[in-house]
Parts: sequence; C-alpha cells; structure tokens
Amino acid sequence: MFTKILNKLKTIFGKKSISKTSKPKKVSKTTKSTKSSKKAKTSKPAKGKKQEAKLLIESFTSIPGVGAKSAKAFYEAGFKSTEDILSAKEEELLAVPGVGINLVKKLKDFKS
Repeated sequence: MFTKILNKLKTIFGKKSISKTSKPKKVSKTTKSTKSSKKAKTSKPAKGKKQEAKLLIESFTSIPGVGAKSAKAFYEAGFKSTEDILSAKEEELLAVPGVGINLVKKLKDFKS
C-alpha cells in the first residue's frame, strides 16, 4: 500500500517510478563544464567588487581612530571615500552603527 502511495506521488510530481535495482544517473562532463563556466563568469565581477570594497575599507583605516570594524561600518553605511567621512556631519557619523562620540571627536580633531 505504501508503494502505491509513493508511486502516485511520484507521478504527480512528474517523476517515474524508480525500481530498486536502478542506479542513479551520472551527470555528463559537458553539463559540469557548462555549470562551472557560468560560475566563473559570475564570480569574476563579484571578486572585483569584493576587492574594491576591501581596498576602500583599508583606506578608511588610514584615518586616525578608525579601525577595521568602524571602517567596515562606514562602508556598509554608504560612505565611499575618506573625504565623505571627514566631511560628514556629527549626526551622520553617530547614525553609523558602532561609531561613538569618542570617534566622532577624533574625526573632528583630525579635520581641524
């Protein structure tokens, strides 16, 4: 009875009944190479963006008082250059998660 229900479900979902002795089909090499070439094409731009983001975050750490965590927070908040950070108002800087009043004071002193 269980096999009847199982076969009925398989036909509903478009799969044929699988016999107990059948082996799973192997994926052909051409299919694998097509998939891997698609992955390679999509991963290259992502690596470029990741590398660009990494360099930008590293440039943020050149500002005195800005460490790796706050630099990443500035990047995620939408700051795209060190000039953006230095020219931002205190309220904008305090709105960034992980940035406190002490860092804002350091940035203000650095601007002067």
